[in-house]
Amino acid sequence: MENNVYELQYAMDTFYFLVCGALVMWMAAGFAMLEAGLVRAKNTTEILTKNIALFAVACTMYLVCGYSIMYGGGIFLSGITEIDTASVLSDFAARDGGFQGGSIYSGASDFFFQVVFVATAMSIVSGAVAERMTLWAFLAFAVVMTGVIYPVEGSWTWGAEGLFGINLDDSFGFKDFAGSGIVHLAGAAAALAGVLLLGARKGKYGPNGEIRAIPGANLPLATLGTFILWMGWFGFNGGSVLKLGDIASAHSVAVVFMNTNAAASGGLIGAMIMAFALFRKADLTMALNGALAGLVAITASPDTPTPLVATIIGAVAGVLVVISILSLDKAKIDDPVGAVSVHGVSGFLGLMVVPFTAEGTTFFGQLAGGLAIFVWVFAASFVVWLVLKAVMGLRVSEEVEYEGVDISECGMEAYPEFTSKS
Repeated sequence: MENNVYELQYAMDTFYFLVCGALVMWMAAGFAMLEAGLVRAKNTTEILTKNIALFAVACTMYLVCGYSIMYGGGIFLSGITEIDTASVLSDFAARDGGFQGGSIYSGASDFFFQVVFVATAMSIVSGAVAERMTLWAFLAFAVVMTGVIYPVEGSWTWGAEGLFGINLDDSFGFKDFAGSGIVHLAGAAAALAGVLLLGARKGKYGPNGEIRAIPGANLPLATLGTFILWMGWFGFNGGSVLKLGDIASAHSVAVVFMNTNAAASGGLIGAMIMAFALFRKADLTMALNGALAGLVAITASPDTPTPLVATIIGAVAGVLVVISILSLDKAKIDDPVGAVSVHGVSGFLGLMVVPFTAEGTTFFGQLAGGLAIFVWVFAASFVVWLVLKAVMGLRVSEEVEYEGVDISECGMEAYPEFTSKS
């Protein structure tokens, strides 16, 4: 009878892990729709190609070496398809109260859940470098980012033994529940390095330093992308509880879902109010980025705040993301979708507010952890981008950028009936 209970718990937690991983995979569609909506029509096909290709690259590189770098073990996940049922049941029996003593689930489900996080980090980069980077330079960077750069910093936080002897949890009491820093700040750091070397889009800044708005081609698509990301985030944060098969874990999952939703709502409201105060208009793009900023900020500790505090965290992130987007524009750092602000600034904010609600954490520990992640990812990414720039070039020609990268990079247009003669 006891073994039957353990088998049910194992099955329930493995299935929950897989469903949450599928929700996070669905976020790839959200990023694709959001970015396709915020770029110009002439660059739509290429940004969609980047998003679906990076997902495939991330899954392959994480399988080849990324997972083993982050968690140890052999490359190509050798042996992960095998299971010894008797050994699993004996592990349960050795624990006090079965699953109450910790999580045990299929290793294959763990890989699937982790690999979609890697793809999420890389998706952040694609929007920031949109409309002027070559497709193949981007995908070459994705190979290194998903195969090495992300797994190294991931090993410092979520891995049992961090590479180079670094373990942020043990050294600083660092907490990042679902990846405000590990995923989002890391993706923003890689994006920022690329943007600085790439430069701004032609025509974005005038000869006298004036900022010229370059509106996206399809705001309904961008809004749909935001809704998809909002939904997928329940798997992103909820799955990070790691189990469901007991009362405490089920309750924790419900709290995480509730706080995730509250922070997104607060972020959207905060950004809308801030944008209205500055522009006297309800700016849709700022509202969308506000919702995402709230989601990013709550990701570091969605299990500890009250719903009201989660809403406030989201609202603060929404206000800051508007300020950050405008500030980066003034500094002539051209980020077409606001990815660096949404994932970098809000990710850092999320890390720094953790001590307000999570016992055992400190502001120093969170700051040290956040800086370690940012410095490593930014420095490593900068070097990789620099090498790619020297070897193959990062940027399309001025003529190609003017005509749009869809035809030159992909040989087709997303909306041909609006541009081609019949």
